[in-house]
Amino acid sequence: MTHLSKHWYRILIFSVGVIATISYRLVIVVNHYSAFWVEVLWYIGTLGFIWYFAHRWQVERRRDKLIEDLNLTNKIANQQPLNSEEREALIYILKSLTTSLAKWNYIAIFFFSFLAIIYAVYAYFAG
Repeated sequence: MTHLSKHWYRILIFSVGVIATISYRLVIVVNHYSAFWVEVLWYIGTLGFIWYFAHRWQVERRRDKLIEDLNLTNKIANQQPLNSEEREALIYILKSLTTSLAKWNYIAIFFFSFLAIIYAVYAYFAG
């Protein structure tokens, strides 16, 4: 049966996503000072997002596969009883949704994107 990733790994993935987000948003600031650091930030952001979104894809794929393989949607919709494997799968899906840090990454992406836009507009008009 599928199991949740270790807590430390979920924190690591969350951190990678936030660092990638900040790196991409800092490009707009550092662009005025150093082409070298723009490139460094771009690589950090790109590699971070590759890791982060590969993990997110794997988690989503795992959930989808369980739902499909065990026909959980139809069983629940038709109020059919669930066997122990199906209950464990449903518990895994619900726990993975409620313990996911992805929503905090979305907030970080929104927040740092907002700051980057404010800075970009300010730099445009001030510069």
